[in-house]
Amino acid sequence: MSGGGTGGHIFPAVAIADEIKKRFPDAEFLFIGAIGKMEMEKVPQAGYKIEGLNIAGFQRGNILANFKLPFKAIASVLKAKNLVKKFKPDFAVGTGGFASGPALYAAASLGIPTFLQEQNAHAGVTNKFLSKKAKAVFTAFPNVNGFPPEKIKFLGNPIRQNIADGLIDAKTAKEKLGFNPYKLTILSVGGSLGSRTLNNAWKENLEKVLEKDYQLIWQTGRLDYQNLLKETQAQTSNPDTGIHLKEFIADMALAYSAADVIVSRAGAIAISELAVAQKPVLLVPFPFAAEDHQTVNAMSLVEKNAARMVKDSEMKEKFWPTLMVITGSETLGKEMSENMKFFAKPNAAKEIVDEIIKAVQL
Repeated sequence: MSGGGTGGHIFPAVAIADEIKKRFPDAEFLFIGAIGKMEMEKVPQAGYKIEGLNIAGFQRGNILANFKLPFKAIASVLKAKNLVKKFKPDFAVGTGGFASGPALYAAASLGIPTFLQEQNAHAGVTNKFLSKKAKAVFTAFPNVNGFPPEKIKFLGNPIRQNIADGLIDAKTAKEKLGFNPYKLTILSVGGSLGSRTLNNAWKENLEKVLEKDYQLIWQTGRLDYQNLLKETQAQTSNPDTGIHLKEFIADMALAYSAADVIVSRAGAIAISELAVAQKPVLLVPFPFAAEDHQTVNAMSLVEKNAARMVKDSEMKEKFWPTLMVITGSETLGKEMSENMKFFAKPNAAKEIVDEIIKAVQL
């Protein structure tokens, strides 16, 4: 298995490994990651062995740093080949990230069947290159350009099982959280670090939220939490106002369940969870994601009328009016929720492993 750099690459790899382990308790696993990246910590925490390659991505901001890149790539391929030869896997799975290029290239060159899992609607450069030799490419969006069409299997991104299994009706969820079960509730999520764009938008529109008498579950992230707590004290210190600031939300299934409308960034795993939650969504893509893939993710949903989107640069003018369109029409909300079903793949890990086992005839 190889994937890393971000949680969006690591989590699917671990989820696929967990599903394989469930079916083959004696299976042996070897993860290949990039030295210094988060997989070197997260994968052992999940109970799997990992080896690191000295590989990094192309740095647009520091051209001089890229001179070492070809040498690092060659050394990484050679090390990956040695690891693969020694380990003798039945197959290899790549989920994207710096290390998956050399690791999967090495496996394919040694005749090992390879499989790719692409989380985004826009094919990553590494996966595009590797797809030529892969047996199959598992995608979370139906038409991902850059892959051989005959190899694409639209099976979704593996999501946390407690979200797939833990969703309940909105009224019960609101009561569990101590909220008014009859008030419209908005959930805002910006990832573990939070989103300054979303935080600023809520700060600017907080009085309007109070005027509308909406309930807001506002996940700020670690970076802005303390400052926002001080700045919004007048509106948030009294729980009766319905504005609930959270640095982090432990029980996402409950938060998704309680929400009538969700505002979110457009990361691949977030979208896969939102699709399973099936609530009306306003997406604000992170504009600096590699190759602007979050905008491509969001547009895939917008084109199916499963979500609305506001660009980062247009938040001041369009955030509140777009949100009002969504909250103001029950018909539109139902339509968007219904259209989200197309992207909902709660059993992605299971179906991906089914396909792998079928292909390698284990």
